[in-house]
Amino acid sequence: MDTGCVQVVMAVDTGENADRIAAALVDERLAACVQVIGPIRSTYHWRGSVERAAEWLCLAKTTAAASEALMARIAELHSYDTPEITAVPIEHGSAAYLDWIRAETR
Repeated sequence: MDTGCVQVVMAVDTGENADRIAAALVDERLAACVQVIGPIRSTYHWRGSVERAAEWLCLAKTTAAASEALMARIAELHSYDTPEITAVPIEHGSAAYLDWIRAETR
């Protein structure tokens, strides 16, 4: 089922940056909601070595139509050279919640 809604996932380096990006995305109506989870522990390859870092995971709910603009805005606001910005379609969900996402996102 195509709901027309997506969840965009990003990880950021501090809770303050997560809150700043979340506020911008919601204020600009690119996302209906951004949930911030953290800190989490991430382990990854970066520039030839294995790195470990505390990060905050952000889950932004938006429409498929607004997702490209939302991801571009995240890239502008993000502090990383290569930020994690991924999007997955929301295939199922409560009709009222999906309607709310659509209504709150331009």
